[in-house]
Amino acid sequence: MATSRRWGLLPAVAALGTLFVVPPVRPVVKTETFITAQTTGILLIEGGECFSDPAYSPGAAERTVLYTPCAGGADNQSYGFTHLPDGPYDRAGLSAQAWKSCGERYAELWGGGRDDLAYYPIMPTAETWADGDRDVMCAVYRREGRLTGSALPGPR
Repeated sequence: MATSRRWGLLPAVAALGTLFVVPPVRPVVKTETFITAQTTGILLIEGGECFSDPAYSPGAAERTVLYTPCAGGADNQSYGFTHLPDGPYDRAGLSAQAWKSCGERYAELWGGGRDDLAYYPIMPTAETWADGDRDVMCAVYRREGRLTGSALPGPR
């Protein structure tokens, strides 16, 4: 009888142990749809500034990004802007141009790249395009965790 009681606790102990297992950090992948020109707050971010990932703001009743000082750690940092040529809004074509131009600027700043950094473009939407928006913001982030300060390289 004592033996069956002891084994009866084993599943409970095993389940309790799983509560304390820390899951591995999954690398984040941000695409051109993660933040767009219509995400509240993004148009207030300037070149070189850091900002948060979008989060729901009860006051604004929508997802917003906020300026965050780079020194305190941030989710993203703007590292440049590029201008798309006029023409019809072709999301796939504009996306390809945005990725290419942000990639070229990334290569200029970080050379062969940094394994801990990735980039993504923040693009106009069909609505902002119709209003004349042709600018793409290029942003950098860490795949695993937050930036610990400015990611921009110092003077060369």
